[in-house]
Amino acid sequence: MIEAGKAYVSANKLFVNGIRDLSQQCKEDGMISVSSLCAFQILFDQAQRSVKQQLHNFVKEDVRKFKETKKHFDKVREDLEIAQVKNAQAPRNKAHEVEEATSALSVTRKCFRHLALDYDFAYDDSKVEFNVDAPNGVVMEGYLFKRASNAFKTWNRRWFSIQNSQLVYQKKLKDSLTVVVEDLRLCSVKPCEDIERRFCFDVVSPTKSCMLQAESEKLRQSWIQAVQASIASAYRESPDNYYIERLDRTASPSTSSIDSASEPRERSARPDSVPQRVQGLPGNELCCDCGQADPRWASINLGILLCIECSGIHRSLGVHCSKVRSLTLDSWEPELLKLMCELGNGVINHIYEGTCEEQGLKKPGPNSPRQEKEAWIKAKYVEKKFLKKMATGEALANGDRKPESHWSAKKCQRHNSAITAPKGQRKCRQEAVSEDSSGEAELEPEASDPEDGRELHPGSLLYKACRARNLPAMAEALALGADVNSANEEDEGKSPLIQAVTGGSLIACEFLLQNGADVNQRDSRGRGPLHHATYLGHTGQVCLFLKRGATQTGGDDEGQDPLSIAVQAANADIVTLLRLARMNEEMRESEGPFGQPGDTTYLDIFREFSHMASHNPEKLKRRSLHFRHSFR
Repeated sequence: MIEAGKAYVSANKLFVNGIRDLSQQCKEDGMISVSSLCAFQILFDQAQRSVKQQLHNFVKEDVRKFKETKKHFDKVREDLEIAQVKNAQAPRNKAHEVEEATSALSVTRKCFRHLALDYDFAYDDSKVEFNVDAPNGVVMEGYLFKRASNAFKTWNRRWFSIQNSQLVYQKKLKDSLTVVVEDLRLCSVKPCEDIERRFCFDVVSPTKSCMLQAESEKLRQSWIQAVQASIASAYRESPDNYYIERLDRTASPSTSSIDSASEPRERSARPDSVPQRVQGLPGNELCCDCGQADPRWASINLGILLCIECSGIHRSLGVHCSKVRSLTLDSWEPELLKLMCELGNGVINHIYEGTCEEQGLKKPGPNSPRQEKEAWIKAKYVEKKFLKKMATGEALANGDRKPESHWSAKKCQRHNSAITAPKGQRKCRQEAVSEDSSGEAELEPEASDPEDGRELHPGSLLYKACRARNLPAMAEALALGADVNSANEEDEGKSPLIQAVTGGSLIACEFLLQNGADVNQRDSRGRGPLHHATYLGHTGQVCLFLKRGATQTGGDDEGQDPLSIAVQAANADIVTLLRLARMNEEMRESEGPFGQPGDTTYLDIFREFSHMASHNPEKLKRRSLHFRHSFR
């Protein structure tokens, strides 16, 4: 219509110019001039009426019909969005609701496509594809539901796209892009089956976690594959050193899902010596799995350092296998830093690569393909192909045991000397790892000791090593398949975590918690780790357990809860911690599910106690010997 109007105006101008030229030729003939003007006036009037009438009909009838059609289209579009929301909200454990929501979505989608007369859209929508090497840089795009990061955890439908190694979204077409993940190389993606909504997947980065939901299982798998392909492509395109420097300049506090504590953490001032302290251990100057120099990432439950590429592979294994954290981007609690200094690449490689030399295997190098590194890491930590298996009773009887190759379950000797590892390979300065001891540890492989780890079942080895504060032996027991939450029926059903409490090592407790220990598991007398730590006066352990969500409401078989135990023992520090934690929990309950997890005072006090327990444990010794007898 606009083009027709422009053509009409142009023709009208040409007509007027023609009349003007004609009038120039007839200046002296008035009759001809008047006749020509009259004819022009008649023609102009007729043309104007014709155009005006057509425009009037178009505005009054055609545009009105178009508006009515648009209203109908908007209604169907809203119905489609409502159907999509209901389909997304349908719980996976209610089959009838899922079936109803799926059927309603299918019918509404067909109606929408019919009204939109968009066969190409319907055809292309059924073909879900992604192209990593797309000319416009967009690997994949489409609608996803995103769970908000605010207190309400609402779900919103947004247009997502993967482009230029970033995950971005926008609410409307004209809105600017919001970056969810700045660089996909630092991310992992995994499906989420443990929440009520279906077709969800989680994109995890060092700074945050983004929960997304697709419309179907096919779409979810396509998005997961697209993210994984983009991660692999980003590794090929960008050098590690450049991005590490970029990360150091733009470091931000981590709210990653791998954080073990349940409360939100402020970014504390981290000393610049954190990377140097951890990298100073023998073997930690190189990546544990490929030998890349200057590793900047750590697996905190394994106690090793990794390069950025191997850290991405570890992250893809899942947090049940490896919890990845940055040495430069994340804040480090004192007990976690001491845990990293207690283990290290040398100890863990001695355990997980025990048979590599016998099998004649060669580790991947820094320049090896990612596929080769990934295969090695999965074989090493998931399939555990390179572990030295524990000797059977028959083999031990025949003298086939090699005592020098494994750690003893004996208690670590604390004195000012270097740590002695098997074959004399590991010598380093160690921090104190328990509240009631300080100095350094010597781990001695004992060939003839009756508690040699080679003569124990993995569960027994873990149990004894926890009491002995022997972290290398604990790591070996877990690698050999020991259950971190097993109960020793011969010792009142105590768990390894309770044994670590009895042994007095804060770092051993941290190690078990990082590897999935249940902080609320109780023994046969109804006493959990918090009960035992309170009785023993281990303030640092009490602080650690409360940070990890230990409950203090239930009493033991004698009706005593941790607070009553602390009051009877007159331990002011533990009473303070328990009452603060209980008050904070009551405040959260009164504020409802959307309240703040803790105030600044609560967090600051717990942070100070954690620091004191790690650096000045002697200040927290307040155990009452008289109460010890009464507790038994």
